Amino acid sequence: QVQLVESGGGLVQTGGSLRLSCAASGLTFMTYDMAWFRQAPGLEREFVGNIIWSGGIVHYADSVKGRFTISRDNAKNTVTLQMSSLKVEDTAVYYCAAKNRWSEDVRDMPNSYNYWGQGTQVTVSS
Repeated sequence: QVQLVESGGGLVQTGGSLRLSCAASGLTFMTYDMAWFRQAPGLEREFVGNIIWSGGIVHYADSVKGRFTISRDNAKNTVTLQMSSLKVEDTAVYYCAAKNRWSEDVRDMPNSYNYWGQGTQVTVSS
């Protein structure tokens, strides 16, 4: 079955960096666009950014633009979220998600995604 497994979360101080990884299995990785979402307590799941199947196009939410970088390695079936200049408001559970590359569903809506990881906690302290 399809599995997306995130890793790399943890506790970091304001201004610090973290690198999250998502390892995919059970799917043909290059047929999926990949995304990162996050969800803070009491809030809706929020789009962080996505990367298309080839890695050639990446989109970011305005709140993370210039601070976060998404990349993927299609040979290793992994997608990475490099986070820097972290802020307290970045604290959330971070999820990776996969969307069929031929889907016309909008990239920033959770319902557009077929598969989800279990999430990894990122906590930024002041």
